[in-house]
Amino acid sequence: MPHIPASSALKRFRVLDLSRVRAGPTCVKQLADFGADVIKIEMPPSVEADSMSGPRHGFDMQNLHRNKRSMTLNLKSPEGLAIFRKLVEKADVVVENYRPDVKFRLGVDYESLKKVNKRIILASVSGFGQDGPYATRPGFDQIAQGMGGFMSVTGFPGQGPVRAGAAVADMTAGLMAALGIMTALLEREVSGEGQWVQSNLLHAQIALLDFQAARYLMTGDVPRQAGNDHPVSMPTSAYKTKDGYVNVAASGDAIWKRFAKAVDKEEWIEREEFKEDTGRSKNRKLLGEEIERVLADRTSAEWIEMLNEAGVPSGAINSMDQVFADPQVKHIGAAATVRHPQLGDIRIINQAVTLTRTPASMARATPELGEHTDEVLADLGYTAAQIDALRANKAV
Repeated sequence: MPHIPASSALKRFRVLDLSRVRAGPTCVKQLADFGADVIKIEMPPSVEADSMSGPRHGFDMQNLHRNKRSMTLNLKSPEGLAIFRKLVEKADVVVENYRPDVKFRLGVDYESLKKVNKRIILASVSGFGQDGPYATRPGFDQIAQGMGGFMSVTGFPGQGPVRAGAAVADMTAGLMAALGIMTALLEREVSGEGQWVQSNLLHAQIALLDFQAARYLMTGDVPRQAGNDHPVSMPTSAYKTKDGYVNVAASGDAIWKRFAKAVDKEEWIEREEFKEDTGRSKNRKLLGEEIERVLADRTSAEWIEMLNEAGVPSGAINSMDQVFADPQVKHIGAAATVRHPQLGDIRIINQAVTLTRTPASMARATPELGEHTDEVLADLGYTAAQIDALRANKAV
């Protein structure tokens, strides 16, 4: 089956996907969802077990590798590497997340690819960067969360380090790589040449800390764990209500005053301890206790409605089933359905970026291992007999 573009936005581009696990596939998913012809290149089953890094029909792989074609190719064999170079001749982007030295051993580093196609863009996603003292270390999301400072500011004071409940370093590194690829593609329209795009989990994790990292760089103030409280702007936290908890974000004097009026506590506005963000932050424990005494009189749903009507940001703290049952989540289409030939209709996470004229879609489910090997090779001019010989030699 030929390429079925998920969108017309990027359908003119071909991407060779050598990535596995999460960060690299997250990058490529952005391109595939907007129509790029992504060829997922995996090792032949006769050489290595399924290289998707998880059950192929499992939720993770079905979510990460939709809208792609799959071919098997042994880059360690001369014939396999020759086929890959033929693919590079007509490709726009190669994405890999090997350890930095592996690409050079395989001969798929940027300088080698550039000799085949000067317009090629190589995107490399690594754990710690392409060089430096940690370059050869294996990268893993939780390792980057710790080294990048995220676990030192997550959780409650004195609790000890706490990881995020999702692979935030992987995801951010992948999205940064996708942004870098888009930038390189735009620049190529002017220069006519590709370039090497690099992202890594450690830097991505630091970038994700945003104001927390900037706070240290500008002031020398080392951020600490603050639980559900905002580190500097209060009252912004999760507060207990009659039947659970509710998030309230009432920082800044204007919203703070609206909040005090909405909960019928206008006297808080004049209290010395609660004047300005600095006072409310300094006295956050006292403020939190007083807020929870007031919020205990109503349910979370009642407070959410009342506070939002008053112009005070407030929201539920949902479990995953509640997330996808939420009417606004349904309205924005956060879940998407794709038909899998074996699994039937399955739901996965929809593309989070909306384009009005050329939106993303779920054009096809994650392919089976090597499902499109023969058709890709045929496009390169290989005959059926030649393909059989390549398979016998474990090149594909």
